[in-house]
Amino acid sequence: MRLFMFTSQAKDDLHAFAGDESGSKLPGKYAPWGLTGTLGSREAPPHKFSRKAIEQAISSEGFQLWRMKPKG
Repeated sequence: MRLFMFTSQAKDDLHAFAGDESGSKLPGKYAPWGLTGTLGSREAPPHKFSRKAIEQAISSEGFQLWRMKPKG
């Protein structure tokens, strides 16, 4: 599965993985979403996230949200 990475333009610290390039299943309440990158089927996700967990969430929910911890 190819993964597409997005950042919410409504909430700076909110990011998401989706299964399609348009992010059609991402939650509208955090829109607009900006595409920030893609991962091929053999590439590891950033921050040591579990690719299996991301793929399961996309299969069941259509997306996987994540946040960056504040620095400091």
